[in-house]
Amino acid sequence: MTKQVTETSADGLKREFTVHVPAADIDKAMSGRLQEMALKANLPGFRPGKVPVSLIRKRFGKNVRSEVLERTIQESWQQALEEKDIRPASEPKVEIISFEEGADLEYKLAVELLPVIEGIDFSTLKLTRKIVSASDDDVKKSLEKLAENRKEFEVTAGRSAQEGDQVVIDFKGTIDGNEFPGSSMDGIELVLGQKAFFPGFEEEIIGMKDGDTKIIKITMPDDFGNKELQGKEVTFDVTAHDVRVPKPSAVNDELAKASGFEDLKALKTGVSEQLEREYSQLSRAGLKKELLDKLAEQVNFELPESILEGEYNMIWKQIEEAKEKDTLDVDDKNKSEDELKNHYREIAERRVRLGLLLSDIGQNNNITVTQDDLNRAMHTEAARFPGQEAAVLEYFQKNDTAKQEIQAPIFEEKVVDFILEMADINDLEVSLEELMKPDNVEETN
Repeated sequence: MTKQVTETSADGLKREFTVHVPAADIDKAMSGRLQEMALKANLPGFRPGKVPVSLIRKRFGKNVRSEVLERTIQESWQQALEEKDIRPASEPKVEIISFEEGADLEYKLAVELLPVIEGIDFSTLKLTRKIVSASDDDVKKSLEKLAENRKEFEVTAGRSAQEGDQVVIDFKGTIDGNEFPGSSMDGIELVLGQKAFFPGFEEEIIGMKDGDTKIIKITMPDDFGNKELQGKEVTFDVTAHDVRVPKPSAVNDELAKASGFEDLKALKTGVSEQLEREYSQLSRAGLKKELLDKLAEQVNFELPESILEGEYNMIWKQIEEAKEKDTLDVDDKNKSEDELKNHYREIAERRVRLGLLLSDIGQNNNITVTQDDLNRAMHTEAARFPGQEAAVLEYFQKNDTAKQEIQAPIFEEKVVDFILEMADINDLEVSLEELMKPDNVEETN
């Protein structure tokens, strides 16, 4: 295709061009399309393939012209960018200046470039991999927790409920004498001390016996999850039934068999291996966080405004939804609107900068996500939905967007692995508390 491309503006990563396509090229494309349609047209009074092009032009010329215009613009700007070795950050914007029948096509092309990213010598990156081994004490605590979770409760006649006991209760809640959704339930098994109920409710159950009734009044906190109840006084009419005492499960072969293991020795081995996997994942997360921090410090290139705004808008939408549901992080609740916007714009900038950097590293080093990689990820995701595995796999196979959503993190992890292979990594034994500190994990909110 013959065309003339003139750069009219250059501002940072933004470029504007004027593109001319000769009328002869457009006429040629239009004639070819009309000929193609004439060969396939089936109109009354004409044998297939014998419809005159002039008739096709008369009937469909306007639609064909629009089709040719769209295709000509698409092909011409793609060729123009390829010839000028421009990598667009997003879909270019096109504004038609003139397009009359028999005249040249002229349009304005506005495009934002991907930045040129300087290479990094990964061998200069000094990182610390924090390591924790599963100790005998860790295994013991995990086994005790497993036994605690499998404990049973025994009814004890005449017992006054204590913290840790399970009490079966009926209750009816009212506000100013009126019931509200979820205010009345029967046969609730409430374990005292777990604080799984309305704030301050469980403490009032302590001391009750089978058959006791009690009126409990609670003022709901101002930040209670249900906005309809925030700050209101709720009256509960409570009846206690069975008071049950916890009976801990013993850490023995029976516990092992109930957990799917042959015996206690096998259970200990399984728990130890599971802890090692969990610690390894935490160690990897901390190492990746440190790597990304180091990379973010080493690069400072201009960000495409279109990508940055898209990322920021997505994050800010989540923040606004959290504000509406009153689920903002505690630290965020004390920030002004401007402070929140500045904070999350910085997060957006970090994400975009690192995303572009990792993408550039991956492309320059031929790192790709294979079909085997995708298959493993899809089966892993499907395993999270027992009984629905086939439906989940079918969903991925028919949904390209879903595939892209699991492909992106796979690509990122492969690029991170590539960098870590060349980085200077020092292993350091630390405590589990040190490994689990929040600053060891990449911020994702």
